Parts: sequence; structure tokens; C-alpha cells
Amino acid sequence: MTIFIGNLSFDAEEEDIIGVFSSYGEVKDCKIPLDRETGRKRGFAFVEMANQVDEQKAIDDLQDVEWMGRNIRVNKAEPRNGSRNGRRPYNDNRNR
Repeated sequence: MTIFIGNLSFDAEEEDIIGVFSSYGEVKDCKIPLDRETGRKRGFAFVEMANQVDEQKAIDDLQDVEWMGRNIRVNKAEPRNGSRNGRRPYNDNRNR
């Protein structure tokens, strides 16, 4: 049960996000991904809630809400498909 938070302020810290989402229920985990090259925040985060009812309530209440000067997007996180940019990795079998 993971929530994606997009359009996040670059000033937001994990403690800030946990504070908002914990008002809906138990927050199991929070992650703010960083850019590999620069180490800067990428403007989104993931929150894992303990139960699905709390998760859905948070999504419903926080979608398009202004927080820290930005209208955040809040939805269920989609599972990664294992490839970058949603494209299949190129596989050239001709040289075998």
C-alpha cells in the first residue's frame, strides 16, 4: 500500500510528509528519491501506509491540495516495470 506524491515542494522533508499523512493513519515508511547525479530532491515522494482504508482516505483528501506552496498530486503508486522511461531495453541478438 504505497502512495505517490507528485509536484512536491523541494523544501519538503520526510518528517513533514509523515506529519501530514500520519493524521490519516499509521505511516510505515516515507521516501524522497534523490537525483543520482546531483543528489537533489526530484520533486516527488512515496509514503507507505499500514492499511488500505487509511491510504484511500489520504488520497481522496489530499489530491490537488496546496501544500508548501504547491498543488500536490496524490495517487496509488504504480509498480515499476523494470525498465527506464517505460521503454523496453534494447536487445540486439544479431551479433551472437
